[in-house]
Amino acid sequence: MRIRGIVAAVSLVGLLGSAACADEGMWLLTSPPTEVLRSRYGFEPTEAWLERMQKSAVRFSTGGSGSIVSKRGLVMTNHHVASEMLSKMSTESRNLLRDGFSAAAEADEIPCPDLELNVLWEIQDVTDRVNAGTADMSPADANAARRKAMATIEQEASERSGLLCQVVTLYQGARYHLYSYKKFTDVRLVFAPEETIAFFGGDTDNFEYPRFNLDVTFFRVYENGKPLVPEHHLEWSESGAAENELAFVFGHPGTTRRLYTVDHLKFVRDVQLPTRLAQIWRREVQLKTFSNRNDENARVAREDYFGIQNARKALTGQLEGLLDPAMMSDKARAEANLRAWVLADADRTAMWGSAWDDLADAQRKHAAFFRDRAMDLSSSHLFQTALHLVRMADELPKPSGERLREYRDSGLESLRFQLYSPAPVHAALEVETLKSGLSYMAETLGGDHPVVQLALAGKGPGARAEELVAGTALADVESRKRVAAGGSEAIATSSDPLIRLAAALDPALRAYRSKYEDTVESVERIGYAKIAGAKFAFEGDSVYPDATFTLRMSFGPIKSYEEAGAHVPAFTRLGGVFDRAAARHGEEGFALPASWIQAKDRINKDVPFNFVMCADIIGGNSGSPVVNRAGEVVGLIFDGNIQSLSWAFAYDDKQGRAVSVDARGIVEALKSVYRADALVKELTGK
Repeated sequence: MRIRGIVAAVSLVGLLGSAACADEGMWLLTSPPTEVLRSRYGFEPTEAWLERMQKSAVRFSTGGSGSIVSKRGLVMTNHHVASEMLSKMSTESRNLLRDGFSAAAEADEIPCPDLELNVLWEIQDVTDRVNAGTADMSPADANAARRKAMATIEQEASERSGLLCQVVTLYQGARYHLYSYKKFTDVRLVFAPEETIAFFGGDTDNFEYPRFNLDVTFFRVYENGKPLVPEHHLEWSESGAAENELAFVFGHPGTTRRLYTVDHLKFVRDVQLPTRLAQIWRREVQLKTFSNRNDENARVAREDYFGIQNARKALTGQLEGLLDPAMMSDKARAEANLRAWVLADADRTAMWGSAWDDLADAQRKHAAFFRDRAMDLSSSHLFQTALHLVRMADELPKPSGERLREYRDSGLESLRFQLYSPAPVHAALEVETLKSGLSYMAETLGGDHPVVQLALAGKGPGARAEELVAGTALADVESRKRVAAGGSEAIATSSDPLIRLAAALDPALRAYRSKYEDTVESVERIGYAKIAGAKFAFEGDSVYPDATFTLRMSFGPIKSYEEAGAHVPAFTRLGGVFDRAAARHGEEGFALPASWIQAKDRINKDVPFNFVMCADIIGGNSGSPVVNRAGEVVGLIFDGNIQSLSWAFAYDDKQGRAVSVDARGIVEALKSVYRADALVKELTGK
């Protein structure tokens, strides 16, 4: 039986029209589903177990998850989470993506130019303080007051603790939690395989299963110039995991929209996703053309091209989910039942009854100006740098609570760390990216639109992009620092064409942002807070919030499934990669690296390589550790299958699965292919 909707582990959930979906849920570590785990699996996570998982989990500032897996600060994540950093650290003569890397000793580990890792240290509920005094305000004023309160809370907490502090919005605005992180910026590369084995199968096999990928990379965190001695780390499982065994995932899922109303989902289906997909298809063709011009173009554009391909496939799967009548019908039925329960009582109606109509009105307003987001050129690294400098000059003189969120005191250190990164800027790719952005802006808004005229300055997109990149000094870190130090005077007197463009476009970009925050976001905060309040009253507190790129726990058995009448086994084996390469010989993405061909006879081909499980994941979970009941590493999340893409809106484990690299496959590859014996010893103690 296919079941959709939000998890509810209480008897009242039947009134909503769907029972709890198997092992659905991206759970807060402060509110784990203890009763479900106890009754279903005979397991109860202790506070000490949860603390070890929390303080061993790592968030990558670039997006993605990881974990500390040794007493010397070794961090494990996916190769595709690390690939942007590997690209930044590569040159024409040292291509880390193509050739991989393995440090023979700690002295050989390569410093990363701008990688920030966060470990969640403390959690505090600050809902009452964020909402204080907002009850009688208009939605826009209440939203502004909450933003100011959040900034104050973050600043006070940062000054008190010295940690990176962020107020996180949960349940679309029903709860606010203060998350305090330990931050690490001295991070060094230890090991990365060749991209051809990390992403074996390429775009063809992406989001598919069976898979044969060594999608793993290891970094090391340093503190005061020495390897970090962490308070907690994960041990490596010696025996691995078996089919039907319960396993847990601890990571940072990015965004889900399971609390969305039906009208909001229709906006995503009919406006947001089609617009974004049209842009992605267009950009994919452009990047492919750019890459085909020469090998160097292909190298510098590789990460952008991979990212666009991945986004195209992921969002296509999401759209297919929203076009599934069964999904939308289940959503509509659950919503109708909850609304009926609210409207059956005058007090409930007064508290929560207006939420759905208010949210529907907000989506209608958003649809009317959604296309204006084409004014944003921030896909260009240089333009984004210029815009940060322009806004810093304007924002930093203000009190922290009155600034745009990204310029508050609590986040400035991290912002400057990225802004002053010494990572190389590739001029040819920047020209291509700006040209694409300017063309898209003109195509979307029309050539006569005043913002388009302002941006193009009397030239075509290509000529304007070349002019901007050739004339800017912002590729140089010291130039960025000088502009930032000069503040508003430096911006006003700058002749840098990208600074001038960012300054010219900023009023329009701010106007769009204000319009969104005042007419859409503010209404959503209040509307979804009401719906969450109704759900809490109806179902109890056993409701998990949508994903917010913050630490969550999910769980489920390692489990096979049926597809098109065929059995899909839970595990693949190392030997299968050679069979797959032979079967698809000559096709893009299926060529094995020389290291694997040479090691073919040494590899134990029966060792498990990849596996699937029912844990509830989404983008952002990439790099999350999979652990057993003892908290030992048995795998590494790197993907979901094609059937899991609709999990952005509703969970269904009939065929949807999370895909992992098996810990045993990682160790066998390190030993038999890469001869990384010191790394194996550090992981396993053997």
